[in-house]
Amino acid sequence: MTEILRALADVSARYDALFCDLWGCLHNGKVAYPAAVAALRAFRKGGGAVVLLTNSPQPNSSVIKQLDVIGVPEDCWDTVVSSGDAAQFGMLSGAVGQRVHHIGAPRDDTFFAEFSADLAEYAASRPPIVRVPLAESEGIVCTGLIDDETETPADYRAELLLAKTRGLAMLCANPDIVVDRGARRIYCAGALAEAYEAMGGRTLYFGKPHPPIYDLARRRLAAATGRDDAQILAIGDGIGTDVQGGIAEGIDTVFITGGLEAERFGADFENPVKELLESWLQGKQLSPTFAIGRLR
Repeated sequence: MTEILRALADVSARYDALFCDLWGCLHNGKVAYPAAVAALRAFRKGGGAVVLLTNSPQPNSSVIKQLDVIGVPEDCWDTVVSSGDAAQFGMLSGAVGQRVHHIGAPRDDTFFAEFSADLAEYAASRPPIVRVPLAESEGIVCTGLIDDETETPADYRAELLLAKTRGLAMLCANPDIVVDRGARRIYCAGALAEAYEAMGGRTLYFGKPHPPIYDLARRRLAAATGRDDAQILAIGDGIGTDVQGGIAEGIDTVFITGGLEAERFGADFENPVKELLESWLQGKQLSPTFAIGRLR
């Protein structure tokens, strides 16, 4: 049975580290949530470590720059792990070949150029990745839609059908289907990967809920804290990513009900209606350890 919390502090003493999602938990894509920032600061002040674990397709250096712009202070986290980081390792390993076709926005060019310290040495030892037109590629790297403000997956149908006909695998750098940017809901790379799979195409995932991002997060947590036996609590608003991934990894989870699914649990997004939450979770056949309206 999922326990509804009043605040993170109700259970924080049980855990050594947090794997905390970003969009919908710590910010809305435009501004930081002050209560969430305060909760993470308090956890760190109590001796805990905070790993910001995000399905952003960008490397963590770019994510950190975005956090600065949004107003998420550096004193509320210890390290950042992105789906982009994990996907970069897969790309460098040759998962979809060395000649790849990129589907994504110009802002995602950093995916091919910026590598964190623990990936830079590996990148230097590998054959170079070359971006080419679809007709010349060995595989696809998808970081998202080219223009997520105006496009939908339907706009990519012809391109994806051609890729499927050529038997190309797609590396998906962000398994999220949608996120909320302010009040606007936008499609992510996961929506294109989902459409490609529906056509019979083959996709490779590296972000939540899939193991590669958790393996990387544990390694970076151990590097930051000097220990590899931390008791971890995962926090997020994605039932099929944050919660499902945490459960699969044997990690206790906090489901943020006031994020992507906010309208399902009553009019007060800060305080979910227990009966509505339990019924919905039963339908999903998932049981997070805890739930809370907003991270606080």
